[in-house]
Amino acid sequence: MLAYLLIGFGGALGAMARALMGSMLPATVFINFPLRIIAVNILGCFAMGFIIELLTIYYASNSNLKIFLTTGFLGGFTTFSSFALEFGQLTTKNFTNLAVSYVLLSVGLSLIAFFIGAKLARLI
Repeated sequence: MLAYLLIGFGGALGAMARALMGSMLPATVFINFPLRIIAVNILGCFAMGFIIELLTIYYASNSNLKIFLTTGFLGGFTTFSSFALEFGQLTTKNFTNLAVSYVLLSVGLSLIAFFIGAKLARLI
């Protein structure tokens, strides 16, 4: 039960951090390039890599801190960081083909699902 509370609290803080960061950046730059989303995704992925390594090196036994920061805070900040973590774990284990398939399927199927959902909503 404690794990779920930590994830929920971390997620709420992460979502608030995402909104705060988004409010400090312009919505777009150049030719309508979505700056806020890419900045959050890049920062979240950097933080995921940094935090995972720090926790592995210095706090390996503290799973509460790990779930609060990774699944909770960074999950609320951006789920893209979790995607990067899973890709990183596959490549670290030398599952290169699986890692590439994971990226292509995740991005491709997610985009297809988005357009299917939008199309269904228009039909209703």
